[in-house]
Amino acid sequence: MKEEQKDFIIGRHPAMAALKKKDSNINKVFVQEGLKADAIQEIYTLAKARKLVVSRVPKTKLDNLVNGQNHQGVVIAIASYSYATIDDLFEKARSKNEDPFFLILDGIEDPHNLGSIMRTADAAGVHGIIIPKRRAVQLTSVVAKTSTGAIEHVPVVRVTNLVQTVKELKEQGVWIFGTDMKGTDFRKWSAKGATALVIGNEGKGISPLLKKTCDEMLTIPMVGHVQSLNASVAASLLIYQGFTSRGN
Repeated sequence: MKEEQKDFIIGRHPAMAALKKKDSNINKVFVQEGLKADAIQEIYTLAKARKLVVSRVPKTKLDNLVNGQNHQGVVIAIASYSYATIDDLFEKARSKNEDPFFLILDGIEDPHNLGSIMRTADAAGVHGIIIPKRRAVQLTSVVAKTSTGAIEHVPVVRVTNLVQTVKELKEQGVWIFGTDMKGTDFRKWSAKGATALVIGNEGKGISPLLKKTCDEMLTIPMVGHVQSLNASVAASLLIYQGFTSRGN
């Protein structure tokens, strides 16, 4: 069964992505009065075509709804962000006749990082993302806005225990690759076959127990003075190496 969380979709691109997806759980669309931009008109047209309630409201109303975030003149109230199941991820891969390619995010805390990772995951054909229920960012309006619509296309699973989940994935034939300062050069990595890539917390990396469950560790060589990368940047490099090695 899917879990739900109430929230808003903020910004023009995320709003259009949600309106174009038929199964989005939209309650109401708020549009800033007086705006004549083409994107705003398209959002209004899409909402009316779906017979949704559209309210033209002052900018102050939108500011209050989203606590001052940059809404670009549009806010959509949704019933929930739906979380998928592990079975949903396998089914998505089967529907495309592809080997599973999953991301496991171990304690990502910054919603902008999660949103950016979702954008890359969508672009590179990742079949889904697995996150923990605790000590990690969940699906929020900031994540949705940063993902610029990818949240509508990349299923996200929340689990209680990542270590147990990884063990279950391995039982289903999935190879688990982690990221660490010491490991195989990621440029030599092949993600062919059923694969899951683990990205660690922004500061602490992958937890020791989860690291022990990985089949192989990958590292990104660096020669500069700053020997670390932002979590979403590191994830992007690794995801695209996986994407390329799978023959895409």
